[in-house]
Amino acid sequence: MVTLLHSTPTSNVVDDLSNRTAREVLDDHLKLANSWVDTPLDRVLDEDLRRNVSEDVVVLINRGTFRGHEGVRHLARMLGDELPEHKAFAYTYVKVEGRVGLLEWTYDDSAVRVRDGVDSFLIEAGKIVAQTIHYTLEKRR
Repeated sequence: MVTLLHSTPTSNVVDDLSNRTAREVLDDHLKLANSWVDTPLDRVLDEDLRRNVSEDVVVLINRGTFRGHEGVRHLARMLGDELPEHKAFAYTYVKVEGRVGLLEWTYDDSAVRVRDGVDSFLIEAGKIVAQTIHYTLEKRR
């Protein structure tokens, strides 16, 4: 179980992240992902890993299988290199049923674009435990 302690002048409030619905986890993950526009990628990633990603996560992509937080860090650096301007993602379809989520997304900047991004998620106990990723990177001429 992961808990976050927020201090206010009058009280301590504890948020139990393990009680979130799959939709709440996915929404938090997507909001954090788009904060890379104004926040350094490493800081965004640290927060996302802490809040939303299981330490035992497995991510499947056509480049291989990536495990754990270090695997996610590696993938995030690859994505950051491929999408150099760090613009916001457009989430064109988000659906969650039970513990399974589906995301369709696009990305567009002056150097590259993605028109067919699709991720799927398995979310348990307030964390992403498995994810698949597919996208085609198109370089602009």
